[in-house]
Amino acid sequence: EVQLVESGGGLVQPGGSLRLSCAASGFTFSSYGMSWVRQAPGKGLEWVSGITSGSVISGTRYADSVKGRFTISRDNAKNTLYLQMNSLKSEDTAVYYCAKGLGLDSPRGQGTQVTVSS
Repeated sequence: EVQLVESGGGLVQPGGSLRLSCAASGFTFSSYGMSWVRQAPGKGLEWVSGITSGSVISGTRYADSVKGRFTISRDNAKNTLYLQMNSLKSEDTAVYYCAKGLGLDSPRGQGTQVTVSS
């Protein structure tokens, strides 16, 4: 059974940082591209970032809205996906989901809430 468990969300002030983690199990993590998607209050799902499955070098991509502020990474030895979020803005407030795959419709976890507010 595929399990994706996100953690690391919380309340942070504008300009602050958070690091999200996603513990994956039930599949061969290193063989899959992974991504982060988010859903802001009252809005649809938004793709945030993706990382390919390369065991040595992984390719990464970012939505324009987070480029230069967010960094996706993975530790295949720990079956864990990360999202380092810096220079957070109020518009980054959302539930963040880890997804098995690179598409917006990929299976995802239960999410972790990120709230950016002063």
